[in-house]
Amino acid sequence: MSDSNPKPIVNNLVLELHIPDFNRAREFYGMFGFKEISYDPTSGGGSDLGYMVLKREDRMGNTLINFYGDKEKVSQHAYFRDIPIHTPRGYEVEITIPVSDVQGLWEKAKGKLTEKQIAQPLTLKRWGKWDFRVADPFGFYIRFTELVAWGQ
Repeated sequence: MSDSNPKPIVNNLVLELHIPDFNRAREFYGMFGFKEISYDPTSGGGSDLGYMVLKREDRMGNTLINFYGDKEKVSQHAYFRDIPIHTPRGYEVEITIPVSDVQGLWEKAKGKLTEKQIAQPLTLKRWGKWDFRVADPFGFYIRFTELVAWGQ
């Protein structure tokens, strides 16, 4: 496997996940090299719901994931409150994170993951790229992959 893109990936997408527990997110995403770069317990405006940003640095490019909530009542957000509470967050959504060393990342993380968290172990896909897929503690489906030519 090689880093087939010599330049960092540039993307202006901001991904914000609404979750009830930041500590569980820190622990889970920390297994994959994410580190907290900011935390605001008031989400920037006096709310009692917080805001956190985690960052994973990679020679291919950095990945940021933003988190909102840190309390169960995050599910009462005006847009989400009509969705049944036990629906997994991220239902029918796959979050894909290209990394420069997917095999090395898998080797570091696999022993820390529970069987339930492993959606698919490291696999050579039919399109010739290696990836693995995990489910975070909130039900988000996360795919770590070699770079696929998506036009970046």
